[in-house]
Amino acid sequence: MTIPSTATSVRLGMITPSSNTVLEPMTAALLASTPSITAHAARIRVTEISLDAGSAGQFDQTPMIAAARLLAEAKVASICWNGTSAGWLGPDRDRATAAAITEETGIPATSAVLATLDALKALGSDGFGLVTPYVAEVQDRIRANFAAEGFPCVADRRLDITENFAFAEVEQATVERMIRAVADDGARAVIVLCTNVRGARLADRLEAELGITLLDSVSVALWGALRAAGADPGVVRGWGRLFDLR
Repeated sequence: MTIPSTATSVRLGMITPSSNTVLEPMTAALLASTPSITAHAARIRVTEISLDAGSAGQFDQTPMIAAARLLAEAKVASICWNGTSAGWLGPDRDRATAAAITEETGIPATSAVLATLDALKALGSDGFGLVTPYVAEVQDRIRANFAAEGFPCVADRRLDITENFAFAEVEQATVERMIRAVADDGARAVIVLCTNVRGARLADRLEAELGITLLDSVSVALWGALRAAGADPGVVRGWGRLFDLR
């Protein structure tokens, strides 16, 4: 596909949970040294994460497609669902949504979870450590879904929070302690699965210290969006080993 931008610029479309306050500024920070690449957001309503029917309904295709149509008007090169709902609802949910977005707009599409699976494949990982802000039943579903994709969870930590807005109020130091804990339990790939948690800035330092690869959802979503757009993720430097993966 020809990137619908100038020869020197790429626009990335991000479908964003409405109550998320981390991913947009963090994505901007990730792209700060690459002014030719910009991220543009459209929001869908997401306020609570649980296994209740009402929570699952937040992630229906209809609002996703509506948001994608609006992003298409900005002539973006790819569209990424920048949320992790397929972690507990199942990756096939995002595969179907990405296909529907592309059919509707003609633009390549991906998601934070689909990109995470791609990153695990690129790493050749046979297991991972899981860090989330979620509750036990959500965490259990995530573990089962990733195992079904061939990636067993070898260690995990969670915070037992359901309010999406509250995820952003978790201090980075808390996220770091959780990452260290799963690394101590033997995980060499560590997933921080939530785009409203402050894990991205920890990658370079903790990877060097602990010998892990950190797959933070905000970073992974950007990595996946760049790949879907036909751009080189390696233009992002200083944010961990993820951006060396192809």
